[in-house]
Amino acid sequence: MSKTTLNNLSGKPCASGDTAVTSLILKGHTEIVLSASFSPDGKKAVTVSEDNTARIWDTETGKELFNLNGHSDIVLSAAFSPDGRKAVTASNDNTVRIWDMETGKELVQLKGFIENVWSASFSPDGRQAVTASDDHTARIWDTETGKELVQFKGHTGYVFSASFSPDGKKVIMACSDNTARIWDAGTGKELLKLNGHTDLVNSAFFSPDGKKAVTASWDKTSRIWDAETGKELVKLNGYTDGVDFASFSPDGKKAVTVSADEAAQIWDAETGKKLLKFKGHTGIVSSAFLSPDGKKVVMANWNKTAWIWDAGTGKELLKLNGHTDYVNSASFSHDGEKVITASDDKTARIWNIIR
Repeated sequence: MSKTTLNNLSGKPCASGDTAVTSLILKGHTEIVLSASFSPDGKKAVTVSEDNTARIWDTETGKELFNLNGHSDIVLSAAFSPDGRKAVTASNDNTVRIWDMETGKELVQLKGFIENVWSASFSPDGRQAVTASDDHTARIWDTETGKELVQFKGHTGYVFSASFSPDGKKVIMACSDNTARIWDAGTGKELLKLNGHTDLVNSAFFSPDGKKAVTASWDKTSRIWDAETGKELVKLNGYTDGVDFASFSPDGKKAVTVSADEAAQIWDAETGKKLLKFKGHTGIVSSAFLSPDGKKVVMANWNKTAWIWDAGTGKELLKLNGHTDYVNSASFSHDGEKVITASDDKTARIWNIIR
């Protein structure tokens, strides 16, 4: 662990009056770090790596708190429970595991998959977890006992992501069969099939109020849907390559998308009008997220940097230099005061933005 202080553009030491960030380097992984995210209270961070581990870090000191060791293949995703007391990891070893965040001890192992598991996340109350797998299923599990509660069958391809609605009553999934689907989380009944995409769907998420859904597809479109009726409301066009990811702003009024055409864009979620296309970076944008207050966007870039932009004007605010290889993910803490990045250089960094 080490610290560096950078100015907003060049990566040189800060001059008096410059807006600056302090970079806390999280070292310990022995392979590529695929993603990193903060706990709900911002005091911890979790990273996942191709070294078959996830690790938990103290976000103030950069100290490694726990090595979540047990998976026998690449860990693809990790998420904290809403209360921050547990974490869930999903792996290429066809298992999901739930861990105690006070001790780092493995609590339960979720078994039964016959292919790798792309993602796992908690329900809003933390009592359940939903998983998405290459075995064409998503499943809901009891996070205390590890018992499988519901298995969703119907997709005819790899299920890339699955997540709960804000009220925990529904689940939305994105699949390689060119569809997203919405299901009843209690019964496993398929409620809606979101038809229209002509290539695989990479991601699908509910809006913060649960009334809409947004999907991203390799058919070079993103779409916004009525989550009650399944009707397509708007199609976000204009990409020259597949769309890798799409999500809503915290107030649900905007959507942010990331495409393989090296662009990140912000859209009006009501009209489908393009509001901003961020320019100035070079190379593929691997992720883009709005800050909790919706005023900034953070982007991870394969040119070894992350960027923070003004979400209203598109103006570049900060360029986060320091990584020595591709940056795979970047996201804000829940208070918007910090950013965490994950890189192919086998490190993650925490950037404390000084106002």
